[in-house]
Amino acid sequence: MSLIRLTGVSKRYALDANEVAALDDVSLSVEGGERVAIVGASGSGKSTLLHLIGCLDTPTSGDYRLKGRNVSGLDGRGLAHIRNEEIGFVFQSFHLLPRSTALANVMQPLVYRGAPRAERRRLALAALARVGLADRAEHFPAQLSGGQRQRVAIARAVVTQPSILLADEPTGNLDSAATLQVMDLFDTLHSGRQTILIVTHDTDIAARCDRIVGLTDGRVVQDRRA
Repeated sequence: MSLIRLTGVSKRYALDANEVAALDDVSLSVEGGERVAIVGASGSGKSTLLHLIGCLDTPTSGDYRLKGRNVSGLDGRGLAHIRNEEIGFVFQSFHLLPRSTALANVMQPLVYRGAPRAERRRLALAALARVGLADRAEHFPAQLSGGQRQRVAIARAVVTQPSILLADEPTGNLDSAATLQVMDLFDTLHSGRQTILIVTHDTDIAARCDRIVGLTDGRVVQDRRA
């Protein structure tokens, strides 16, 4: 059984008097432990696909199964539960809370789970240590470099031990040195069998993945091993 299975998934939006297909009859399976790059031009449907897989949105038609469970028709509360239990997100612009320390940011998903404070602190400190930032736990985002902020975001994404890590242009705001640090961290996570899907324009990043899925106009036009 695939960890992720999309069958005939389409996503349409109303634009003025017209209907736009962001995804058009997409079928895709991802096994546990894979690292998949999702590539394509702007407007090709990459982020829409990632949002559907991450339960941030639902398909207009088609079937999406996560661990064999059909999540296509879940309501907002059901989707939020799946996100909190199964999925970690890393975004290009970090999405850290500016007035919270690195530690508090990483603890946030555990707050949503209702974990006791002592457990939240222990797990968040362990996640920061995992990304090499144990000594920055009490720093605020403005006191950190871009690469450090992204590593805090990765720690926050993995602190709940999600089944899937979704990264949307995770190195888009980083310089070359920070990009290498972040990708080395993804290598380490992947070696531990973390399933990772990365939306990227960077061919070097895509080449570091096991598999490259290419989209054009909302359709899968490429699916090959890197």
